[in-house]
Order: sequence, then structure tokens, then C-alpha cells
Amino acid sequence: MFNSLSDRLTATFKNLRGKGRLTEADVDATVREIRRALLDADVAVPVVREFTGQVRERALGSEVSGALNPSQQIVKIVNEELVEILGGETRRIRMAKTGPTVIMLAGLQGAGKTTLAGKLAKWMKAQGHSPLLVACDLQRPNAVTQLQVVGQRAGAPVFAPHPGATSELAHPAGDPVAVARAGVEEARQKLHDVVIVDTAGRLGVDADMMEQARQIRRAIVPNEVLFVIDSMIGQDAVNTATAFDEGVNFTGIVLSKLDGDARGGAALSVSSVTGKPVMFASTGESLDDFELFHPDRMASRILDMGDVLSLIEQAEKSWDKDEAARMAKKFADQEDFTLDDFLAQMQQIRKMGSMKKMLMMMPGAQNIRQQLEQFDEREIDRVEAIVRSMTPHERVAPKIINGSRRARIARGSGVHVSEVNGLLERFAQAQKMMKKMAQGGGMPGMPGMPGMGAGGARKGGGKNAPKKKARSGNPAKAAQELRDAEARRAAGAKTVPTGAAFGQQSGDFDPSQLNLPKGFDKFMGGK
Repeated sequence: MFNSLSDRLTATFKNLRGKGRLTEADVDATVREIRRALLDADVAVPVVREFTGQVRERALGSEVSGALNPSQQIVKIVNEELVEILGGETRRIRMAKTGPTVIMLAGLQGAGKTTLAGKLAKWMKAQGHSPLLVACDLQRPNAVTQLQVVGQRAGAPVFAPHPGATSELAHPAGDPVAVARAGVEEARQKLHDVVIVDTAGRLGVDADMMEQARQIRRAIVPNEVLFVIDSMIGQDAVNTATAFDEGVNFTGIVLSKLDGDARGGAALSVSSVTGKPVMFASTGESLDDFELFHPDRMASRILDMGDVLSLIEQAEKSWDKDEAARMAKKFADQEDFTLDDFLAQMQQIRKMGSMKKMLMMMPGAQNIRQQLEQFDEREIDRVEAIVRSMTPHERVAPKIINGSRRARIARGSGVHVSEVNGLLERFAQAQKMMKKMAQGGGMPGMPGMPGMGAGGARKGGGKNAPKKKARSGNPAKAAQELRDAEARRAAGAKTVPTGAAFGQQSGDFDPSQLNLPKGFDKFMGGK
């Protein structure tokens, strides 16, 4: 969603690198580029004016002039101001002290309210709650049926006493206000602690829709009124949000379709103009593509500094702790890493969701976005098919896999023999690396990490310590050896940069430092 804005801001900050002192002209040029980037991203003009004014005022003050690294200080200021216009702090749902917590959804037709109701229900269920969906959209054809299907997929019951309109010309069968009131009563009787009310939308803001929404709000007195807005709506986002705020006085914002390729200025405009926080974000079509909105993390994504915290939370939520403990014990016992272990790890990764989305959360991912977009998610399926086509003995002892076995595995998995060969070669390299890690007591290639070797001798001591290779007396050859050693050390360390936006004084960020996705793509069986 924010790819274009992120690219523009990152390019702007690159021009500041290496400057020990920033002049007023440097600050004005930077602010000018930030203004253009925000306007191109469809951010509302008043928001852009206020944002750039704050950045310029702070950039010209003592906060930057006294900093050891002024360019990084500018990025810090922009990051803090982005967090501010995105809502400041993470805002969670206010739960009712007694009775069910009532959540009312409002927004234009096509914003994704009905699907989002199911996503919210599934998310609340994962938090330990018992949600009930209430179908109050009786005017859009088949809206009630859609909510019932979504509710079934989310594992949440749906209260729908009326089928609603069956065509554009048919009148709604039932009163939405009475349905909403009855739905809350149903939740009380059946001990549901959360009620999610899906209301009707229109193609545009009109008086009848707003009056109906007001009546529903007065009837059920919701704890939260969430305004669902399409992130791709553009400059009209501010007018729509303002009209809904005046009409139903919503308490929070939900951004839908945040995975789209539009410019996404709505996310940066609505919260700032209305003063209401963005609470949730819908990032895909699946019911699992729904997350709590963290302004600080979203600002980090926009500035290409990554979102490692969300990545860790996603891993913790989906990772099998028993499998992790088994692998840790196997690693500690210095047992061989087998293809069965590799298959188990692949299945764990699959549970985390889309590899592209996870890799885009890494710092500096914007620099390899084109490679990520070309990555085929089905490579994981192909690798799994190859491994499953092997016998149990072949997975434990891959060295026995000769030419005829490879041909059989290729036929069984529907791939070429060359792909089987490539996977086995890469697995052999991974197996060697795992063995070195187990024997050395630390990650290979990481300096300053002492560990016990297989013979019990610490690094740098004992008879079995490796002897340091003498450097050549030829200056040219010695220089080449030094470069080769540095390259091997860099490849072993697999350092993840702190973010392209902050810059690295030694030069631009090198995507190969991530070893993704090119290395990952090769490991997955890509050509």
C-alpha cells in the first residue's frame, strides 16, 4: 500500500547521508520532497501542511543542530510525526464492565464491512471471547446470506431473523433497528460477551443512511462504533470520514484493503482530521488477514525500517512449541539435521502465512521488493512434494539417493530431476552449516562468539585449535585473500541491517545482506 511513499521518502533521506551539518536550504529541500511524496500518496492537503510544518520547525531547531548525526535525527523526527498523525498510541477495544460488549460497524457500501465483521469475530474468538454477529444490513441483496457464510467460516453464530432484500428493487423485510436491539438481547440470553452489528452501507453519504445508523446507535448504545473505510478511496476519505463522524460519532477507524496497490493516503489523513484512532487494519482477503493497528510499527514500515515486532508476534502465534523444543534438543545433542526435520520446519513456516508479507516486514525490504514480487509462493509446495516423494530411509540418509532414485522422486513429485538435484545440494550445505553450529556452540561466521568445539577446546586454545593461515607475501595476492576472507565472513554473518531509511555510513544498503529472497528462492527450489 505505501510502496510509492516509502520509496520517495527513502530516496529523500539518502540525499542527507554523510552531511555533518544541515543548512536551512538542506532542510527546506528535504521538507519540499516530503511534501511532494505525501501529496502524491493522496494525503489530504491540510494534513500535509501541518505535518511538514512540524517537521521543518523541529529540523531547524536545536534538536537537529546539536545532534551527532543530523540526517538520522531528521529521520527520527519524521518517524515521530508519522506516528502522531497515525494516532499516536495503539488503541484497543474498550470492553463492557457488565453485559456484552457491543461493537457497531459503519461505512460506505463496498468498504468491506461484512467481511470485516467475520474477521473481527475470528480475532475476538482468538482472544478468548464468544462473539455473536448480528445482520442489520437488510437492504443490500444477499447481505444477510454473505454474513452467514462469513460467520460460519469464522466459527461465530449469526443472529439473522430476517433474510433481507433479495434484489435491488425489493423492499427490506424487517426493521434494522429492531433486529439490532433483538440481537443484543439474544447475546445476553445466550451468554455471548461480544456483539458485532453489521449495518447497511450506501454508494455515497446520504441522509436516510445516516439517520438509520443514528437510530441503531441510540437503540443498542454500543461500546465501540467502528468506521470501516476503504484505504484506496483517495482524497475523498476525509469528506466521508467527517460526514460519518458528524452523523454517528464513531469511536475508532478500521482500514480495509490495506494490501492494495493504491497510494494509501487515507490511512494518513482520516485519523489526523477526525482525531479518532485507527484501531484495526485488514490486509488481505483471508479471515486471518486482520491485525491490531500499531501506529509506531506502521510508521516504521513506511520508512522502510521494518516491523520485526509484528513478525515475532506472528511467529509466536503460529509456531509449534513442541516442535521447537524437539529441534532444540536435537540441536543440543548434535544429531544430524534430516529431510524430515526440514519438512517439519517448512510446515511451520507455512502456518505463518504468506512469505512475501513476512519478508516485507524485514528492514530494508523495499530495496528488494521487485525480487519479492517475483517470488513464487508455490515453491514451498514443490519442495514439500519432493521431500514427501522420498522413502523414510531416504529422508534420513539422503546420500543413498542415486540416479534411479532421483528419477523416481522427480516422477512422484511432478518436477524435473534437476530440481531434485538442486534441493539435495542445498540441503547438504544446510546440513553442514547446522553441524558446524552444533559443534561450535554458536552461529558460524559471527565474530566474538566463543563456543566449545567437539573436542572440548575453547576458541583460540588447545591442540585441536585450527591454525591461522599465513598471508601471502605477494601484496596483490594478500589483498585478494583479505577480500575473500571478508566476503566469507559477511556471508556467514547474514547481518540484517537496521533499516535503509536510517542509512549506513559505508554506503547504500546491499539487499544481498538479507540473503533474501534470492538465496531463499534458490533454497526453495527456484532456478
